[in-house]
Amino acid sequence: MHDNPPSELPSDGPIPNWWRHWWRRQSPTRQDRYAMLAPLAAVLLFLAAIVSAFGYLRLEEMDREQEAVKRDVEYAQQRMRLRLLERQEQLMRIARDISNKEVDAEEFVGRAESMIAQYPELLMLTWIDERRRVTASYAAPSLSSAHVRTKGDTLRPGETETMYSLARDLQQPVYSQPVAGPDSSGLLQLHVPLADQGKFGGVILGEYSIDGLLRYGVPSEISAKYAVALLDGKSRVLAGTSVPPRNPATHLLPWAAQPNEYEVPVSPVGNGLVVRAQAYRTGLGVIGSGLFWLVGALSAMTAWMLIANWRHTRRRMRTQQALMTETNFRRAMENSMLTGMRALDLHGRITYVNAAFCQMTGWSEAELVGRTPPFPYWPDEDRELLMARLEDELKGRTIQGGFQVRVKRKDGTLFDARLYVSPLVDAKGHQTGWMTSMTDITEPTRIREQLQASHERFTTVLEALDASVSVAPLGSEELLFANKLYRLWFGGRAGGHLGMVAQAGMSESPPTNDDHLDEVDSFVGLPTNSLTSASSENAEIFVPELGKWLEVRSRYLTWVDGRLAQMVIATDITSRRTAEEQAAAQAERAQSASRLITMGEMASSVAHELNQPLTAISNYCNGLMSRIRGKQIAEEDVLAALDKTARQAQRAGQIIQRIRSFVKRSEPNRTLSDISVMVSEALELAEIELRRRNVRMSHYVAARLPHLMVDPILIEQVLVNLLRNAAEAIEHAGRPPGRRSVELRVVPRQIDVQNVVEFSVVDSGQGLAPEVMDRLYEAFFSTKAEGMGIGLNLCRSIVESHHGRMQAENIYNGAEVAGCRFSFWIPVSGTTSPIVGKDAGVTAV
Repeated sequence: MHDNPPSELPSDGPIPNWWRHWWRRQSPTRQDRYAMLAPLAAVLLFLAAIVSAFGYLRLEEMDREQEAVKRDVEYAQQRMRLRLLERQEQLMRIARDISNKEVDAEEFVGRAESMIAQYPELLMLTWIDERRRVTASYAAPSLSSAHVRTKGDTLRPGETETMYSLARDLQQPVYSQPVAGPDSSGLLQLHVPLADQGKFGGVILGEYSIDGLLRYGVPSEISAKYAVALLDGKSRVLAGTSVPPRNPATHLLPWAAQPNEYEVPVSPVGNGLVVRAQAYRTGLGVIGSGLFWLVGALSAMTAWMLIANWRHTRRRMRTQQALMTETNFRRAMENSMLTGMRALDLHGRITYVNAAFCQMTGWSEAELVGRTPPFPYWPDEDRELLMARLEDELKGRTIQGGFQVRVKRKDGTLFDARLYVSPLVDAKGHQTGWMTSMTDITEPTRIREQLQASHERFTTVLEALDASVSVAPLGSEELLFANKLYRLWFGGRAGGHLGMVAQAGMSESPPTNDDHLDEVDSFVGLPTNSLTSASSENAEIFVPELGKWLEVRSRYLTWVDGRLAQMVIATDITSRRTAEEQAAAQAERAQSASRLITMGEMASSVAHELNQPLTAISNYCNGLMSRIRGKQIAEEDVLAALDKTARQAQRAGQIIQRIRSFVKRSEPNRTLSDISVMVSEALELAEIELRRRNVRMSHYVAARLPHLMVDPILIEQVLVNLLRNAAEAIEHAGRPPGRRSVELRVVPRQIDVQNVVEFSVVDSGQGLAPEVMDRLYEAFFSTKAEGMGIGLNLCRSIVESHHGRMQAENIYNGAEVAGCRFSFWIPVSGTTSPIVGKDAGVTAV
């Protein structure tokens, strides 16, 4: 281990014993030689260090070159992908227009010709329908005729048809690379599906030249620096050039171990296309290497300067990169802001505007930067005001909350904006100008004006209402709102509101519980759903202080401060109540008059009916007197004659009593009435008229009918009128005795899930004419020469006042009218019990 010792003795530190022993054994000549070799060894070591340093720098340079290749390739990939996506978007726009029936085949050819002329990499555009037939196509002139598709051709089997099916199934654009023939360059196909009312309607097939895509998609500065090529998924070159392989011996060098190339896929578009760039060889060979070593030897003295400079460069690059990152970040923030930013120097000159400011005003940055007041976005009519505000701004007299101005766009339109001004201070703390931020407040201003106008309209409507409106919180005597009519009636106090609520019996406050053992919610009993959607309560009250009848409606609502409140709306119904009372009295008088008219019309029949018992009484009395004078009568015969006379007098009295009860005027009195009694009493009155007109009558009353909550006199009046009208219709028709009949039926029914009792009167007259049917219930319309036309009108009014309905219809025997049927129904009371009547009472007169 000591055959090759160091060339000189170590100057520092202790000398090992083996070194001393070896050095003493050397001759002086050899010692001198070793002494001369020592500086050479030091230089060699220094050069080795320099070489190592240059080698390290070379490796760093190769890394930078590799990063540069990677950055340039990714930039080329982004440009190529963007170009493909732009063409894809244009084809999808054409597909959408075709789906919307806005583009026909001729217009499609025109658009395709324009696109192919504008974008050289696009060779052919084809419209293929859902049956794989070509609807329209246009190809670049450079495309060979063998590849041109003509109208009516069917899609050839192969990869293109497969991708057609894939686009149909996915309903999305699909890229494909058909196999290129020996005499054709590589192609890239794009299938864009069409939709026809939600169904597949074919595709738009765009075919790109891969060579053209490389030529026009890759920037020229990158093509000049690198050998750029497009590869398929199997690393086969489709277009472009490649650098010839290097000498394998160079792979032994450490700086040549990694080739200076990079590749990246074009996906998600391009269907497996890969873009690759290879840096051209820039070394100078042996001569260059010799010069390199010569320069390395001559620059040994400045090695430390180069190293320092290299380190400084790295620090500067890192600082520059950080500065660029920060600048890009701030620029992205400025461009994404919706607030416009404008910077002024101390003299009022614009030094900076951001994208939002330009977008608001419509003026570009080049048109605004450097301008002095008046600025082009100032409205002409506001220039003096804006100039004054600018002078205040430059003098530092700014408004803390900003100020509102009008701004003119480049097209002449105006919008409202709010400006905020703050000093612009540089890094040294000196003010260099003013920064102004501008916000478009057109929409908030419009909404505020609309809300204000809406509030004014709402207040105007409430103040002009002919109803009193008041709102008060529950459990408080505070009045939250009162309109003009409420203030006119009750003043500005809540007493009127609370008084109306109490008098109407509405719940003004939650019920309280006297049981102090249980604590319950004070709002128990209120609706559990949204109180603002709860149904309102109605009541009619009389307010003595006002001397008015009021209709009061109330509902709960949530006030603007969150408190639960009650709104009361009171409407003056005094005139309506007075009119209703007068109408009721008038209707009562009309009903009484109708009954009198009815009895007047039946006067001859009643007189004939009374004449029989009176004649019998007279005969009994005369016969009795004659036999008494002749003393030819026994006491038993006298009693028998008196008994018959009394029965005839009783019969006459009953007839008179029935007529009096029918025609007398009385207050409406609705009670639970027996249907059988009402029908029998009505029949007693009507039978007189029917017998006089020689009309036979039958009636049927169903068993176990319920009681009805009606006025029996009014229902009897309806039945008598209908029976009389039926008898008159039969007499007017001149029917023979066998066909002169009237039938009255009373049966239970169910109408619209409601239990009712139906009364029907069927006659055998000649029916109603169509023109009469239309005006049947019209007041003062009558088909009788002596009629007043109020009978049926009153009958319908009586039925509808009992919540029933009345109708009339003709009865047909084939095509011949065989009579008429009048019917009406009355709803059954909710708490009635059935009464036991006749099983099936049928009586003929």
